[in-house]
Formats: sequence, structure tokens, C-alpha cells
Amino acid sequence: MSIALFPGSFDPLTNGHLDIIRRASKLFDTVVVGVGNNTSKKALFTPEEKIALISATVADLNNVEVAIMHGLTVQFMSEINAKFIVRGLRNSKDFEYERDIAGLNSALADVETILLLAKPENQNISSSMVKEIGSMGADNMSKFVPPIVVKALKERLE
Repeated sequence: MSIALFPGSFDPLTNGHLDIIRRASKLFDTVVVGVGNNTSKKALFTPEEKIALISATVADLNNVEVAIMHGLTVQFMSEINAKFIVRGLRNSKDFEYERDIAGLNSALADVETILLLAKPENQNISSSMVKEIGSMGADNMSKFVPPIVVKALKERLE
């Protein structure tokens, strides 16, 4: 059974994240979306809120689970018996960062990183940009995030 982890802070989940989750769900028996805490960023949503938003968004994907991650990614992978990390790449900056992290993870444990290229419509989407746009009152957020996340962002940022 192939289990993959898609780790991230998902604050909030974007259409780019969702696309990677959907594509990974076709490649692996199980995909675990691991909600972590990025200590270098101030979170808009709590881990529990993120779990609820992501779970509702991927409810149609029977082989996708959502969980809160603690500790190192490779430690969490051991807990869930995952051998693969899935990450999305938007640009060359992402590639350099992900290459370095993949090397570290591989040195720490027997894991393989699978990089999926972002589709053109998602290459410029980041959670940070979505929060910035949302805080300025943009109405057409559905270009960037799933409908349930649009609603949550409007409620949180009003």
C-alpha cells in the first residue's frame, strides 16, 4: 500500500493545493494532508479550523485523510507509514527550496519526494497572497480558493 504525505501550513487551502491533492490521490493508495505549523508566519486559522476546511473540501476523495502534524515531517511519516512526500512546484524558487528539503528528508529517513508541477492557473497562487487579497476586500476569491474557504476568509477578515 502506497501512502503519501502532502505537508503544509494550508493557511488557507488554495486551489493550487487542492489540485495537488486531487492529482496525488490518483497516484497513491492513500494521501494524508498533514497540517503543520509554520512558525515563521502568523496563522489566520487554527489547526482545527484548517482540518475542517480541508476535510470538507476533499470529502469526495475516499483515499484522502487530513491530520495535524507535530514534529519533523519524517517523524510524522513514520507514524503514518508513509514513504512518499508530495509537494507542488510553482516556479524555480520553489524547486530550489524543495530540492534542498528533499535532500534533508532523504538523509533523515528512507523517504522519496514527488514533485508535481503547478498548473498554469495556479502558478501565482500562494496562501500569503490570498490572505493579502482577502484583507483588501476582493470579491472574486473563488479564482484562488475553494468556496468553503472563500466563506471562511470573508468571515475571518471582516
